[in-house]
Amino acid sequence: MKNIIVILLCAISLGASAQVKDTTKKKLGDTIKKDILTAPDTVKRLHSKPLALIPPAILIAYGAASFEVKPIRDFDFYVQGRYRRLTPNFNTTAESYFLFTPVVMVYGLNLVGIEGKNRFVDRTAILGLSSLILGGTELGLKHATHRLRPNLADYYSFPSGHTGAAFLAAEFLAQEYGDKSPWYTVTGYTFAVTTGIFRLANRDHWFSDVVAGAGFGIISTKAAYLVYPYIRNALTHTDKQGKKFSFMPTYQDGVPGMSFAMQL
Repeated sequence: MKNIIVILLCAISLGASAQVKDTTKKKLGDTIKKDILTAPDTVKRLHSKPLALIPPAILIAYGAASFEVKPIRDFDFYVQGRYRRLTPNFNTTAESYFLFTPVVMVYGLNLVGIEGKNRFVDRTAILGLSSLILGGTELGLKHATHRLRPNLADYYSFPSGHTGAAFLAAEFLAQEYGDKSPWYTVTGYTFAVTTGIFRLANRDHWFSDVVAGAGFGIISTKAAYLVYPYIRNALTHTDKQGKKFSFMPTYQDGVPGMSFAMQL
């Protein structure tokens, strides 16, 4: 366990050092003021293209197939059997912290002056949208599929919620900082994969649950980056007289809110 944490921390350090070399130092106060109190005119979504939804869709399809394809379901039992033999006493809650780490990194990096792809308002809105997509999807499926967990705790095994949240966060980090250094993407997905492995080792989920959870997490974030610009543009438009209207979320002095502006 300690070795895994050391490796992950080293990965974070390497990624951060690679970025800091070509980043201008800024005062923390100026960074926070610029990032929280302003929003860009456009939302960058370079990595979110329709074709990018195919890989996570394949992961989801694999998980869904476990309900009908016997060899896939048999592999679930095989994997759990191996974990029971190799790690019969394994028990950890580390994955409950790992799944939040990529999100913490996104906001932490920005606070120290390493700017991501989007500003605070848009980044937070995208994260919230992706969480809504994932939460609604997984909650419905857990009740609809009614699959028993390997540890017999309950019938909410499919898909893995922890794994979904971890991969959502990993993709969020990749979207915001993947262009800065590949180490950010590697680090985020390392935490996500480790989360999935721990869910298996704790016997909380079957292998197909974890695979599907990963797919749902990734596709939720990618979909949010695709959809959010249209939502944002719908809130900022020009009427027939050429007047520009803007209706945007704000965050000031610790209080969230909405702002309305009109340019004549």
